[in-house]
Parts: sequence; structure tokens; C-alpha cells
Amino acid sequence: MSNQVISEIRRDHILNLLKDGRRTDGRKVDDFRKIKFETGIIESADGSAVVEIGKTKVTAGVKIIPGTPFGDTPNMGVLTTGAELIPMAHPSFESGPPGADSIELARVVDRGIRESGMIDMSKLCIKEGEEVWMCFLDLYAINYDGNLFDAFTLASVLALKTAIIPNEQYGKGENKPLPITCIPISATAAKVGSSLILDPNFDEEHISSARLTVTTDDDGNFRAMQKGGQGSITLDELSRCLDMAVAKGKEIRELIG
Repeated sequence: MSNQVISEIRRDHILNLLKDGRRTDGRKVDDFRKIKFETGIIESADGSAVVEIGKTKVTAGVKIIPGTPFGDTPNMGVLTTGAELIPMAHPSFESGPPGADSIELARVVDRGIRESGMIDMSKLCIKEGEEVWMCFLDLYAINYDGNLFDAFTLASVLALKTAIIPNEQYGKGENKPLPITCIPISATAAKVGSSLILDPNFDEEHISSARLTVTTDDDGNFRAMQKGGQGSITLDELSRCLDMAVAKGKEIRELIG
């Protein structure tokens, strides 16, 4: 996310610890930092959440309004996802139009939600070919200390999971929750030296050669995957990433209930 340079001394310290399966904050290679979350934090939104993973903190807000369906999916609702990296979150973030990092983050989050079928889009149809519910998912980084992918995904899932379709506001009957079918969870592994670690913090993320984000559904099925970085990931490393994603997805689902 940032081009900030990590000192050689810091880099060597991280690598030397990883050789013994340790990390600078005491975690094991497959541990996440402490996760905190709260929902319903934005009164004007139809669903919202704030998530902290360690010192990384993000918010997600959902706005649901009636709109026109796409021509090739006349009986399906619409989901649009956008992410913004505001300067307050980190010195390397700049104001202005979304950059490549923001676009990638939004696409990875959107793909995990969409490909898992988290929302039953067919139930968001008001009148086929004329009117459907459109869900706008807006993501904001508040503080960046690594691993925005998993923080944004978790915030999105929590915001959507608690979102209410505002039928009453538009004279369409009683309000009701979004039709949720499953809880997709992403787990991001970074390759640092020869080690694979989950939930990389800022320093770990910036000395990594490759990154793999894997999204699973309630049954542990793989729904989306995104590789980043210039380095390679072997088949054996891929298998380990997949196993860690399944285990971590189950653990986080139990945490959020």
C-alpha cells in the first residue's frame, strides 16, 4: 500500500525472528492480531460497521436505494463497492480520485461478497426490468497498519449482515433485513523471506515479496482469490495458504457470531 522504506536493521530483525517461527509482536505465523468490531455506528446509513485488526482500523457503510437494474440482469439487485484511503489514515495516502490501491481493495472485497453469493440478489428485485434495490458499499481506512484487505472485508460483511432495506422510506411496505445467505471471510497471507504469515502488519507487509488473499464461505469453499506482489508462490505454499484461510475463516465467523 505504501512505498515507505523499512530500514535494513528492522527488516533483518523480522526475518531472523521468522526463521524461528516468531514475529515482532509475539504472534505465531498463522495468528491474526486482536480483532474488535462494532456495528450500527453510522445513523444515516442502512448498515455500518467499524473494525480494528491490531492498529489497522476501517469503517464500512451501506446505503440502499431503489434504482434501475442492468439490462443483462433485469431481476437482480445491484452491488457497488468503493474504497477510499484518506490521508488521515497514513502519511502515504493522498487525497483525490481513487488510486490503484483503492481500486484493488474495492475489487477484492466486492469479488469475495459477490462470488460467495452472500446477498441473494434475486430478492432485491422490486419489479423485473424496471426497479431493484441498489446497495452502495463505501469503505474508508481510518488508520493503516497493514492488511486492509481483511479489515475491509470483515467490515463490509458486518455492515451488510446488519443492513436493513428501507422499504418504509420509499413506501414499499415494512423494512426488512438484506437477504444474507452466508458469511464470506478473507484471510491474507504474506510471503516474507521463505515464510508465509497471516495478517501482516505494516512492516511485514512492506518487506513481503508476495501476497495472497483467499475468501471462503461458511462451508470452507474457496470463493475468491487475489495475488499481489512481484514474488512467486509455489504450489506447496498455495496449499498452505488455502488451509490457513479455511481455518481462520471458521475462527473469525465464530468470533462475530
